Amino acid sequence: MDKNKLNNPGLETASRLTDEVAYSRRDFLKKAGSTGALAATLGTGLTGGIFASADVDAKQIESQQPNRRRSQAFRLRKDAARSYLFERNFTQYSNGDEDLYDDKRASFSKCLPHNDLGEVELDAYAKFLAALDSGSSAAFEAIPLSPIASRKLANPQAAYAFDMIGTDSHATDLHPAPAFASAEMAAELGEVYWQALTRDIPFRDFDINPDIAAAIDDLNNFSAMLGPKENGLVTATTLFRGGVPGDLIGPYISQFLWHDIPYGPTTIVQRYQVPLAGENFMIDYDEWLAIQRGASPVTSISFDTTPRYISNGRAMGEYVHKDVVFQAFFNTALIIASYGPDALAPENPYLNSNTQAGFVTFGLPHLLDFVVKAARVGLEGAWFHKWLVHRRLRAEVFAARVENQLNGSKHYAIHPDILNSAAVETLFNINGNQLLPQAFPEGSPTHPAYPAGHSVLAGACATMLKAFFNEDFVIPNPVEAAVDGLSLDAWLGNDLTLGHEINKLASNISVGRCMAGVHYRTNSFGIQIGEEQAIGILRDYSKTYNERFNGFSLTKFDGQRIRIDDGQVLQA
Repeated sequence: MDKNKLNNPGLETASRLTDEVAYSRRDFLKKAGSTGALAATLGTGLTGGIFASADVDAKQIESQQPNRRRSQAFRLRKDAARSYLFERNFTQYSNGDEDLYDDKRASFSKCLPHNDLGEVELDAYAKFLAALDSGSSAAFEAIPLSPIASRKLANPQAAYAFDMIGTDSHATDLHPAPAFASAEMAAELGEVYWQALTRDIPFRDFDINPDIAAAIDDLNNFSAMLGPKENGLVTATTLFRGGVPGDLIGPYISQFLWHDIPYGPTTIVQRYQVPLAGENFMIDYDEWLAIQRGASPVTSISFDTTPRYISNGRAMGEYVHKDVVFQAFFNTALIIASYGPDALAPENPYLNSNTQAGFVTFGLPHLLDFVVKAARVGLEGAWFHKWLVHRRLRAEVFAARVENQLNGSKHYAIHPDILNSAAVETLFNINGNQLLPQAFPEGSPTHPAYPAGHSVLAGACATMLKAFFNEDFVIPNPVEAAVDGLSLDAWLGNDLTLGHEINKLASNISVGRCMAGVHYRTNSFGIQIGEEQAIGILRDYSKTYNERFNGFSLTKFDGQRIRIDDGQVLQA
């Protein structure tokens, strides 16, 4: 792979791109030259070639000007590509931990060989890095996995994939993750510890539960306090919530994880199979070590026989354990579409048409395609940062470093905030160690932590929903799950709007992975990458419509209002 071309797209000029396209066409015609009918077909368009009927009016076909249409399509694609050539390029920085620590204590290494402290064998890690540096498929096949590994690395070569639309994954920007020895990292693990300890407490009981009160007291004692706060403090209202507009309004869970889903000829009621309370995994050191070495778990989740609405962290964690990546946002599109035309974005060109309705363009098929498309493009951005830039260790591994330091096995220079926290003391009293209780038997996926894939696709898909719908529309018949998750009660508080509840959904999907023990809060910063790539898709497509269209308008996660029109991103 030519690294210069990958990192400096401006080196390839628009004229070179045009030459390459022309060459490809000439080369194809040359290869097909012996087939006169095929060449004729390519010259006149399929409607005037081998599929033409003798009765077809040749002038009618001529009036469609197929060559002009091809030229227009080519110019659209060329101009879209050119628009990215001269845009800003980011120099990507990691937090420096990989180079700082010879034992790779702060780096992802799941499935590779490890010593008894759960530290990766350095020769294996060097080959792992060599494969990532080279991008060679053969080098990836030569990465030495642990002798007991039955799991595999999750698709590292996707980090090199190109897409034909939107911002290139390598041109997205992400702030470095908190450093291993920092106060921020200590606070991150402290929050994840408490999320594990309080998984079974209903969200509606946060203001009365003594364990929640203990979590709040402990987190407010950390020198770095993460997430939203009230008057500078974590409270029952802000605990474990995301940090985007709408997160602190209404119930913890978004309406779109509770409302019925109109799904073609049926309706899906969002009661799900949830795990039994109190069951945790990887709290035995030997079990933890085997999982780090890539072994498959020998235990499995026990489920409640009664389906329930999402009402606590364990249920939320299981939802994002089994979801089909874009599932929550696809479902949300179907729910919002059922609200009628008032829920559509004011910019929809068919809202005021007397003769037409949207379908293929500006209708549900259009939106559903964009939601699914954005999920995959967003994940490409996540995979670039995960594998080629940050390679951050998972929370289950950082907790084991805490355990090894506190039991005297090795000193890791971990920030004292976490070593002296009430979370660590509470876990030791329950389990006899400081390992992070996992909601999933297999623990984390077999790819690095930063950013969270779920957060990136959440940011991308949520952005698409906000572009197509009226963010100010008030959701009818709002609800909240009962404490036991068996029913829904009417929500009697503030009005809940589409924009805020879409944002909250993105946070639920992101933070839900933290509740399961497989992520930290700052991994959710990937929401911004997903948003960036979704905006790139909207930019490219904003030039492709025949309708009188004033562009897509939406509110970004930072509260900024933008309009995307004719390939440009403008302040709204």
